[in-house]
Amino acid sequence: QVQLVESGGGLVQAGGSLRLSCSASGFEFRINHMGWYRQVPQKERELVAAISNYGASQMYGDSVKGRFTITRDNRKNTVTLQMNDLKPEDTGVYYCVTDRSWQSMTTASPDFWGQGTQVTVSS
Repeated sequence: QVQLVESGGGLVQAGGSLRLSCSASGFEFRINHMGWYRQVPQKERELVAAISNYGASQMYGDSVKGRFTITRDNRKNTVTLQMNDLKPEDTGVYYCVTDRSWQSMTTASPDFWGQGTQVTVSS
C-alpha cells in the first residue's frame, strides 16, 4: 500500500523559510517520480515542483521558480521541498505526490497523493 506522509508545514512570516519532507513507503521509490502540489480554496491544485526518479530532472511552477528547491534521497525514500522567501500567496495545503509517468506527474493527475500539510504565510 502506497503511503506518503508529509511533515514540516506551519506558520511563517513573509520572507521566511520552511522545509517540507515526505516519507514514502509501499512502492519502489527509486522508480517513481515525486512531486509537490498545493491547493488553495476556490482554486485548482497547482504543481509546485516535481523531480524525476533518479533526480536528473526537476520542474517548478512559475510562481516558485528561484525560491523553492526539490530534492530526493533514494536511500531514505524521502523527498524534500525547501521553500525560501515565502510569500502570502504561497499559503495552501501542500501535497506530496508520486507517479511512474512524468506526464501524469506534471499535469495534475499523479496516481497517489499524501494527506497534505498546511503552510500559512503571514504578511
